[in-house]
Amino acid sequence: VANEGGKHWTVNEVRALIRIWSDKNIQQQLEGTVRNKRIFEQVAARLQKFGIDRDWKQCRTKYKNLKHEYKSVKSAQDSGSTSKSMKFFNELDAILGHSTMEKASKSDNDESERPPEWTEAKSEKDSIG
Repeated sequence: VANEGGKHWTVNEVRALIRIWSDKNIQQQLEGTVRNKRIFEQVAARLQKFGIDRDWKQCRTKYKNLKHEYKSVKSAQDSGSTSKSMKFFNELDAILGHSTMEKASKSDNDESERPPEWTEAKSEKDSIG
């Protein structure tokens, strides 16, 4: 896994990134595009508001690494292995778990699938941006 410009991500930085990533609007933008520099510039700007100094490339790299790690853990679990795990699996599963299986049947209003601790993050986000 690549080291983002020599500076490791702290647990809080990763949590903040995941919180922003959990925003339905960001998810839809990321699903619909390959050239996503502008989206990650937005993500970096939002991290800045939490006092986290990361550029869009660092955000994109971390996002890709987390997504890759999640997918490998998920496929190991699906094949019956429990030896593989990762720190933010449950948070990522809440974001990515539904999009891999139910992409076709996904409703736009799946707020109820969010863990309760993310609901307060939503109102916080609304007041920031």
